[in-house]
Amino acid sequence: MPLHTSLVPTIVIGIVLAFAFGAVAHRLKASPLVGYLLAGVVIGPFTPGFVADQTIANELSEIGIILLMFGVGLQFSLQELLSVRAIAVPGAIAQIVVASALGAGLARLLAWPLGGGLVFGIALSVASTVVVLRSLQERRLLDTERGRIAVGWLVVEDLVMVLVLVFLPALGDLTQGLRGLDFWTVALPLAITLGKFATFIALMWFVGRRVIPWLLHYVAHTGSRELFRLAVLAIALGVAYGAATLFEVSFALGAFFAGMILSESTLSQRAAQETLPLRDAFAVLFFVSIGMLFNPSVIMTHPVALLATLLIVTVGKAVAAYGMMRLFRYPQSTALMIAASRAQAGEFSFILAGLGVTLGLLPPIGRDLILSAALISIVLTPFLFAAADWIHAHHEPAKTPEAAAAPPAEPPTRHPVPITRLTNHVVLVGYGRVGSVIGAALIEAKMPLLVIESDEDIVETLRKQALDALNGNAADPELARAANYPAARCLLVAVPDGFEGGQIVEQARAISPSLPIIARSHSDEETAHLQRHGASKVIMGEQLIAHAMIEDARAAVAFSAASGANSATPLSTTSTDGATVEPPRGS
Repeated sequence: MPLHTSLVPTIVIGIVLAFAFGAVAHRLKASPLVGYLLAGVVIGPFTPGFVADQTIANELSEIGIILLMFGVGLQFSLQELLSVRAIAVPGAIAQIVVASALGAGLARLLAWPLGGGLVFGIALSVASTVVVLRSLQERRLLDTERGRIAVGWLVVEDLVMVLVLVFLPALGDLTQGLRGLDFWTVALPLAITLGKFATFIALMWFVGRRVIPWLLHYVAHTGSRELFRLAVLAIALGVAYGAATLFEVSFALGAFFAGMILSESTLSQRAAQETLPLRDAFAVLFFVSIGMLFNPSVIMTHPVALLATLLIVTVGKAVAAYGMMRLFRYPQSTALMIAASRAQAGEFSFILAGLGVTLGLLPPIGRDLILSAALISIVLTPFLFAAADWIHAHHEPAKTPEAAAAPPAEPPTRHPVPITRLTNHVVLVGYGRVGSVIGAALIEAKMPLLVIESDEDIVETLRKQALDALNGNAADPELARAANYPAARCLLVAVPDGFEGGQIVEQARAISPSLPIIARSHSDEETAHLQRHGASKVIMGEQLIAHAMIEDARAAVAFSAASGANSATPLSTTSTDGATVEPPRGS
């Protein structure tokens, strides 16, 4: 059947090439992200061969951004977001001001008009939501304070960019002499935008907070996994689209707030798991769409301007972020991680650049420089994060008395003093439905127990019961060291995600090669993954359920055969020695 649209070829060829180049990049010990971007360059309009539809690719990538921000929102609460406002708000604003000033200065050197310089600088000042969140998730940092600061910073940047998009048309009219910039020209759009945003927040808080969890619980009770998955997607996409259409809030912010509202529900983790496959697939299309924007000729025609633009993005912004973090007396390792998360340009950069050219504010070469610097900086981001990780693991300075007196940059549970005293203990990671049962049995047996749990409320409850508990992700090297694995009796990994459990097992095995590690899985793939990373034993829940049902069936058959009490004819089964047990014949 002939194809009359470019939708299917764009999706198919984009994903196939992304897989191919991503696999090669992984084989070469580079991030698969590099391969995704290269796939976009190959199918872009600036290279020979097949050219994918850029508009369709961008729209598909928006779905990935929506699902990604929805998933992040599921891991946050409003209280967690507000807890980092003291650094996220001034830090984001200061970094935007510094980057905008540097961009405007470069534009001045290139003899661009003032309006073009402002658009150029502001476009460079915002980081990529997708890149930062993917990097944080790969390093299991979203549950840490560093992760919360990075996400809070992103939210503030997005809000500022929404306001900038409102003012750009007025700035374009002003520079073209169509009208003066009076008070109402500035105040009225600002008031309308802030009013719409406040209305959206109020609607989500007072209506969505009740309706969204109720709807998801109702669907969950139908017992249909397909319908539940569809409900999660409908909530994420529907709220994001409604936020953008009715309230002029970005897709990303709308999805983030929808996820944050739903995070209060007990079904939030299941909702996150249901969106994961689609989220990853569409996130790949985002990177492909970015690669399609890259014009390699810019490297040859404007090498100096491109290098200066890249330095603003990767060095200027990072230095500004690092300086703000140190000014607020955060540790060097935390400041470096936040700096690495700022060192790229993102989705709003492309929107601002396109609108600036359309309004006649930004020359076309400015858009090309922004897009080229963005792609190169995205390629460099994994290496910057790796450098920050290495420094965090090897060069964290000891706390001085002055630093100890300052507000802690890491959660209080990170202090190792009570942890290093535990010996011959059991480390239990995850205290949910499975972990809490295990923990209760260990407590009843009076066995020394250390719990590592990402839910702060659970950790606080355990501490009130005089139990040792750490808050955070056990894959974090700092928490792995604090658990004192060399002196532990064994490690029990009870988190529901077997692939996340693999990271935890890997950390523990590297610290203690002889430690017995028992992990939980839900599939053969998760079992193999955990075993590859060093688990001593892996228990699959479905197999245990099957064995328990078989044993109960054997007992029922044996009882029925002995008493003749059951008139129904039971099915034959297999005994423990492998012989077939036939149902009784006759009464």
